[in-house]
Parts: sequence; C-alpha cells; structure tokens
Amino acid sequence: MDLLEQITANLGPGPHYEEHQASLPPPQDPLVRLIAFYLPQFHAIPENDEWWGAGFTEWTNVTRAIPRFVGHYQPRLPGSLGFYDATRPEVLAQQAALAKQYGIQGFCFHHYWFAGRRVLQRPLETLLANPSIDIPFCINWANESWTRRWDGEEKHVLLKQDFPEGDDLAFARSLEPLFRDRRYIRINGRPLLLIYRPSQFPDPKKTVERWRAYFASVGLGNPYIATVQAQGSLTAEEYGMDAAVGFPPFWRFYDLPWQQGVKLLDPKFYGAIRRYEDLARSTIAGYREEGHVFPGIVPSWDNEARRPQRGACFSGSTPAMYGGWLRAACATALRKFSGEERIVFINAWNEWAEGAYLEPDRHFGHAYLAETRRVLTGLEPDMDTESFEGGTRKASNLTIKRRIRRTARLTLNLVANCIEAVAWKLRGR
Repeated sequence: MDLLEQITANLGPGPHYEEHQASLPPPQDPLVRLIAFYLPQFHAIPENDEWWGAGFTEWTNVTRAIPRFVGHYQPRLPGSLGFYDATRPEVLAQQAALAKQYGIQGFCFHHYWFAGRRVLQRPLETLLANPSIDIPFCINWANESWTRRWDGEEKHVLLKQDFPEGDDLAFARSLEPLFRDRRYIRINGRPLLLIYRPSQFPDPKKTVERWRAYFASVGLGNPYIATVQAQGSLTAEEYGMDAAVGFPPFWRFYDLPWQQGVKLLDPKFYGAIRRYEDLARSTIAGYREEGHVFPGIVPSWDNEARRPQRGACFSGSTPAMYGGWLRAACATALRKFSGEERIVFINAWNEWAEGAYLEPDRHFGHAYLAETRRVLTGLEPDMDTESFEGGTRKASNLTIKRRIRRTARLTLNLVANCIEAVAWKLRGR
C-alpha cells in the first residue's frame, strides 16, 4: 500500500464503521459512571493566533496529519459533528445529547488558569450560561506551562505557569460559580476537582488544606480533590488528596516495546510506534496494584498531528479491543469502589490531535460510542473479571453482523442505482 492508498482507506468508512442509531435510549441506571475529558481548544484565541497563526484551533493540527507507515490511521477527520466551534451553544447541546445517549455521564473540562489569567474558557462559560444543556461536568486544572512542543516541559515556554502568593485562594474563588451549578459533578455531595500536576505547587498539601477551608467557609463543603496520574507523580495521600485518576497513556507505557516489522511510508519518520493492545494490558495489570485510583482508559492515541514525523502512536485500536479494556476498567470500579465512587475516566471525548476521542469520525463512524454503550449496558453487579479480552467472541460476531448489514446496504444502493439508470434509458427510447 502506498501513501495515497492509505489516505484513501483512512478517509472512507472502514470494516468497523457504525452509523448513528437515533432511536437508542440512554442507558438506564448504569452501574458505573463514565466521565470523559473534554478539550476546549476548538475556537480561536489571541494567544494561539500569535503563536501559531491567525485562526488556529485544534482542527488546524488535525487536518495536516498524514500516515507515516502502512496501517497508520491519519488523518483523523470528524464525522457527523463536523469541524465545530466549541463556543456555540448548539454544538455543546449536540455533544451533550450524543454523550448521554451512548452512556457518557459527564465531561471533565481541561481548565487553564495562569495566576488569574484564563485561556480557552469560553466553552465552559457557554455551558454555564446555558443551563438547558443537560450534561454533568467538572474541571481538571491543567496546571502546567504551555510550550511549543505541546508537552508541558519547561522548554520553549509560550505561557508560563507560576504560583504567586495568594493564587491558590484566588483560584478557589474563581470556581464558586462552577461548584454552585446544579450540573457540577459531585461524589457523595462533594464537588469533584481534578489537578493535573500537584507536584508543581510550592506546597501541595498546604494548598489543598487552604482550598478545603475556603470552600467550607463559603458553604460549599469539603471538595473531593483528585490528582491525575502521570509518570513520577506521588500518591493522592501524599498530596493530601482524596483519590487519583487514571489518565493513560501517561502512566505505564515507557517500558512497552516498540512495534516491529513496520513498513514506513515516510523514510524520515522517527516517531515511536507501540501496540494499543500492549498499552491496554499493561494499564489493566496496574489496576490490581493501585490504591484509591479511579481506572482510566483511552480509546486510541496518536499525537502525529501535533508532532509531525516524530509522534508517538499506539497502533491497532479497534472498537472491540477498546470495549475489552473498558469492560476491565468497569469491573475494577465495581470491585474497588461503592456508590458514587464507581467511576471510570475516559481520555477523551474530543482530544483529536492526540487521536484520543469518542466523537464520530469518517472511518469508524459511531463505533466507539456504540461499543461504550454495549459495555455499559452489559455490566453486572457481581462482575469479578478484570482480564483484557481484546474483543470478545460476542463483539466479533457483532462486528461481522455490522459488516453484513453494511454490505447489504451498499448492495441495495447499487441495485437501486442500476434500476434507476435502466428506467431512465427506457424513458429515453
């Protein structure tokens, strides 16, 4: 397969493609709560205009990606939601309805605060201003510097993350309107707050203590504060927090072997290619070893769009394989937690430039969303398996049935077109 053939294959419906089923009702009383991270970088801001060019959004990166090896799924282009602007109320309403229909019970917005300076805040402001948009939400303060390499490291810094004296309380005050919103996600009545890199704080425990005291003083109670797992991070207890949140692949992938036998389409490509299945198995193995950690899962991951020719990719993800991982994560949540703490975090709803999204695209359609719903509706209270099946026989049978249905539709369309063509010729006689 050459480059053009690979691009053509990627842009069309693939063998796992599933169409939207508008008549499907949302799952009723699911045993596990699924929360998906939400990236708000789908609208232009002055900072990105200055650094990356006028009109830059996440779509700018997404559309320039190309496949670098045979089987490389790039570019990844949106399906039914299109190249949306996340500041528009109708877009958020459509995303919320789609998420709920397929079993996603909340969005966790990546939140950017730089010593009082907010960026990419408009989608969340739009949600707050439109209480009719029916989706639970919380925030993850992505408290790291913005860099030209998109990695948060202190090199080539575009917008530096500092923590001046008094900033922790200023940040807490800024969250009051969110915590008072009826849709804000709570665990046993406590508003849920995620912190991406607590280690960046001068004194993480003191910061957490000040937050708890402040929110109690304004009648918002004791927030449920969680750290996001990352390589080298401490446990939640060491930060004075309540729990940690799994955020693959950024935890257990460094020791995974690179994929062998890859046929390059670009001889200048020097990125890292690992197998999605290896990532799933490694992460699931970690579930058994971890303490108070909400399991995390990623549908797929590939940041080629952000780092052309040098991206990291976990290849081979399919909806059934993702479903096997999600099933194991849900089984872990059922075993380790009870009540409102039975949560699985998904990275992500719409992280398109990292290939981590559930939203429909042109190649898979709604397949990942459909698999999410199938797993959620198939959970049982006494599930005790946390093994990775990599796609069960049942899922494989469903895939075969979907292929048969799609082939039948295409055949019927072809027959209808032939009949119409014959009819026109007969009329012309």
